[in-house]
Amino acid sequence: MDQIINAVCVSEASRRSLQPSQVEVQLSWEEEYGFTAEVWIGERSHYLVEANLKEAIEQYVYREYGQRIFRSQITLDVDEEFWADIAD
Repeated sequence: MDQIINAVCVSEASRRSLQPSQVEVQLSWEEEYGFTAEVWIGERSHYLVEANLKEAIEQYVYREYGQRIFRSQITLDVDEEFWADIAD
C-alpha cells in the first residue's frame, strides 16, 4: 500500500514541479467506481481513476527499479490493505 501511495505522490509531484512530500493521497475502492485515489495538494483535491493509478505505478517501477512494465500487467486488489500484483 505504501508503494502505491508513493507512486501517486511521485507522479503527481512530477507533473506539478513539487516535492512528493507536498502531496497527500487517500486510496479507496467502491463497487460503483472501482479503485480511485483522492489527491490533496495544498487545500485543493482531485480524484484519480484506476488507469491513473496504474500509470503512476508503471512510472514508479521504472524510476525506482529500472523495470519496464505495462498497465496491462498490473492488477490492483484490496483486502485489509491495497496492493498491486505485477504479472511477468
